[in-house]
Amino acid sequence: METNRTRPGKLPGVRSRHRTRRLRTTLLALTAASGLLLTGCGAGGGGSNSSNSDAANRTGFPAPAPPVVSGGDNSSEQDGEQTGTPADKVAPSPDYLSTFALDVDTASYGYARRVLADGQRPDPSTIRPEEFVNSFRQDYDRPDGNGFTVTVDGARTDSSNWSLVRVGLATRTADDSDERPPAALTFVIDVSGSMSETGRLDLAKKSLDEMTDRLRDDDSVALVTFSDEAETVLPMTRLDGHRGQVHDAIDELETQSSTNLGAGVETGYATATEGLRKGATNRVVLISDGLANTGDTSADSILDRIADERRDHGITLFGVGVGSDYGDALMEKLADKGDGHTAYVSNDTDARKVFVDQLPQNIDLTARDAKAQVAFDPETVAQFRLIGYEDRKVADDDFRNDSVDGGEIGPGHTVTALYAVRTRPGADGHLATASVRWLDPDTRAPHEESGQLETDALHDSLSSAPNTFQVTAVAAYFADTLRSPEDTAGTLPGNPGLGQLAARAHALAKKTEDTDVRQLAEAIDEARRID
Repeated sequence: METNRTRPGKLPGVRSRHRTRRLRTTLLALTAASGLLLTGCGAGGGGSNSSNSDAANRTGFPAPAPPVVSGGDNSSEQDGEQTGTPADKVAPSPDYLSTFALDVDTASYGYARRVLADGQRPDPSTIRPEEFVNSFRQDYDRPDGNGFTVTVDGARTDSSNWSLVRVGLATRTADDSDERPPAALTFVIDVSGSMSETGRLDLAKKSLDEMTDRLRDDDSVALVTFSDEAETVLPMTRLDGHRGQVHDAIDELETQSSTNLGAGVETGYATATEGLRKGATNRVVLISDGLANTGDTSADSILDRIADERRDHGITLFGVGVGSDYGDALMEKLADKGDGHTAYVSNDTDARKVFVDQLPQNIDLTARDAKAQVAFDPETVAQFRLIGYEDRKVADDDFRNDSVDGGEIGPGHTVTALYAVRTRPGADGHLATASVRWLDPDTRAPHEESGQLETDALHDSLSSAPNTFQVTAVAAYFADTLRSPEDTAGTLPGNPGLGQLAARAHALAKKTEDTDVRQLAEAIDEARRID
């Protein structure tokens, strides 16, 4: 990945060292009427977007949060129906609301592909289904400005009365032009001994070189390295006229000894704060294998030490994982708690996708503290289960509590949440209302948007659903199987097993001509060979 560049003289004196809820609301109707700023969207319909005025449900409460139904029938045992799916595999929901913070992480899927390619089965604890689902392109309608559109659709499965319901949220198209705010990026780079393995520090250096060439002249970059200690090797530097210095600093990175990741994050935030640019997107980009073995190794403790910088200055964290042996849990928690997201790169193709192709969405923000809430209609829904997002759940009555942390989302992103839903026999009518709430990244003003789904809008089968829906289902079933090693058919209703999943994935790859879908099919093939 060679680049043509000039190298002005190095900046003098660029090395310096740094020392290493919940609040409840009263009545949802009262909250809904509190005069919060709401935005509209397109016309409503069975499986489409709808405005807030269209989203009123049959209880008479405005969407997104109809009142919690107490004593609702959520279990298959209570209505005596034989579902074909053991009740202990799809636990009944305590009410008819589901609330979670948005998440656009994809590291779990990328790392699973790497492990499978090496001929091993991923540890089930590293499998997060939402990150599999969110690794694929979607064709949801997009808004013109900041915020989201909401799309809700679904398809019936082969399991009696069970359907998959997809909630799709989309931000505006990523803009690589001069219209985005400038970026002030602090790269925190792991140079510990474990990073000497091929595909770690060498890949990080190539990626940073190419990203530096793609950034604009009015963007700024700082570099921090860490091994047993952390060091600022380049303070915040405007790229205009100084790209050569940035490339020089990258080229000089060399592996050293142990991994004091906590010191690296703390120094990175200190450097970002010192170089803070008002009106810019200030972000820390952590590149590491996540194998912390020195100093503070607790994500909560590390983030507590930089809480003021995160809260007062809105500095977000983007984690990029590398290496065949990868500390997935630590990196994922740091990103979630640090108001950011994670990705995993194993080769030049992955790196180019993250650092070049997806550059605008990984450095810009269109929404802060974004949360979703889905209200299922108890007259049509007997049982439901959100697939994944276990670490992102939010108390239902905190949906409109803007002091409760949500997810930070950039342009060009889509967020997909998939539900397994058992409808009541013969049920007809309203099925669910899905809503998203977020804060404007500049003004912090709250906004909401909603969409609805009717039972008659459900596709008769997965095979009759749109291709993107089918890919979403295959990815979710694949994740379900990988984290259910004792049950080759998985635990989700309608999971056909790896054999049929592979056939479906290959057929979809051929129909869509999508490289990402082809890689999904290949990963399922690898899993079948290991089994």
